[in-house]
Amino acid sequence: MYSFMKNIFTILLLIFITKSFAQEDAWIYLIDKPNVAASIANPTSILTQKAIDRKQNHNIAIDERDVPVNETYISDLKSQTGITVLAKSKWFNAVHIRGTEDDINALGNLTYVESIDFANQNLNTSSRSNSRLNKTETEDETIAFTYGDTQNQVEMINVDHLHLADFTGDGITIAVMDAGFPGVNTIDAFQRLRDNGDLLGGYDFVDRTSEVYDFIGSNHGTKVLSTMAGFVEDEYVGTAPEASYYVFRTEDAGSENPVEESYWVEAAERADSLGVDMINTSLGYQTFDNSNYNYTPADMNGETAFISKGASIAVEKGILVVVSAGNSGATDWQTVGAPADSPNVLSIGGVNADGDYVTFSSQGGAAQVGYQKPDVVARAGLAYVINENNTIVQNNGTSFSGPILCGGIAALWQAIPNALPTEIMDYVRQSASQYTDPDDFLGYGIPDLELAKNLALSLDEEPFEDFRIYPNPVKSNLNVILLSIVNQLEVSIYNQLGQEILNQFINENSKSINVSGLASGLYIIKLSTKSISKTFKFIKH
Repeated sequence: MYSFMKNIFTILLLIFITKSFAQEDAWIYLIDKPNVAASIANPTSILTQKAIDRKQNHNIAIDERDVPVNETYISDLKSQTGITVLAKSKWFNAVHIRGTEDDINALGNLTYVESIDFANQNLNTSSRSNSRLNKTETEDETIAFTYGDTQNQVEMINVDHLHLADFTGDGITIAVMDAGFPGVNTIDAFQRLRDNGDLLGGYDFVDRTSEVYDFIGSNHGTKVLSTMAGFVEDEYVGTAPEASYYVFRTEDAGSENPVEESYWVEAAERADSLGVDMINTSLGYQTFDNSNYNYTPADMNGETAFISKGASIAVEKGILVVVSAGNSGATDWQTVGAPADSPNVLSIGGVNADGDYVTFSSQGGAAQVGYQKPDVVARAGLAYVINENNTIVQNNGTSFSGPILCGGIAALWQAIPNALPTEIMDYVRQSASQYTDPDDFLGYGIPDLELAKNLALSLDEEPFEDFRIYPNPVKSNLNVILLSIVNQLEVSIYNQLGQEILNQFINENSKSINVSGLASGLYIIKLSTKSISKTFKFIKH
């Protein structure tokens, strides 16, 4: 009997040893890649020119699959117990590893592991429950964020609807220029950002150091970044929690000198070379410690201040620049500062939780000839932010309405990735609450980013050789130009809810539609023949 039990024990021990020490092959699929947007924007950093030329010749897009695997992840995998890294694939964003079944399954606890696929298919059923194979499903379930304190500032611009559709800024890279970013590399509110590999680094242009996270007189940048990228489960969600970010210190909080404008332009140039999509800044320049350097309200014309001219060049380079309007509304200065005065940037004023103008928000002024400032508004009154101590607090300032909306626009741009920066800005303005009747306090009003997305997706803006409409905006008669012979053209007009409110036919002898009875606002007009149709948008004053 003893001999029999000993044999059973030996067999069981051999089974245990075999299971514990037998080497298995597996593919570890990783959750993301570093600097995807920057790499695609600068393809020579990841591909040879010959490869780029070949893709262009065959009309093949350079995409995320061309971006290398995150070497930090590979290094960490190599350090894991019992794991040997054998190969990597950028096309699959995967690493081929070898180890025991238990050691491989243990990798499922790493935050950057998307899934595990054993070469031995019989092992995959058991491994799925222990690995992070269902991480994507979990993320899809939790995409319905519990916003907590940020609910009002998120819902006000309707970016929560974009989040529900999984548009959270993923793939959009934002450079934040500000005064200081202490705690961004350590506090829990940015842990999700760091774990996702979306904190791409930065630079301190004031002290010429890469130590950009030190506390040097200001925590302003930390608070600004939190409105976009902060995440505290069930308590706080920024407007672009899955965008990628660079942080640049360009403001010396201890002084006010024009050199800070130059630091800002340097940072913008760095951002351009890194391939960022957006710049957010809550800085503004008006007067300086040396009064000889002061600007005047009349100088806020977008063409005088060095920083404003630099911001305009950034836009010319294809970057969407979002700037806080300033906090001078209740002072003698009153008007927006630089670079918010540039006609090429999107300047953001402020409202309170009820959507009413807050008196400190800088206004449009006489210097902005022929263009509207601020452009639009978001919550600036007692906005919720997170400081360097990982504490959720409330602060006043357009310093926060700007990034709140910047993050929202990143989510919008993810939803309509083929749109140009200028088109994105137009959609944001057109979606705003007082687009047809702007003023110097709220500009075009509070944007509705879900509406902005729908406007972009429902309208084909490419030139159309058969039909044209004018004038646009229109007060009474909307005229149609027929560039080809059309016997009869059906006209349908829809409001922003998609409801048809007018339908009629026009021909060569009658090419005008009377829209004087329509309320002011944005409308969609569809022109159709039996074989073709074209959709336009127009504004009724």
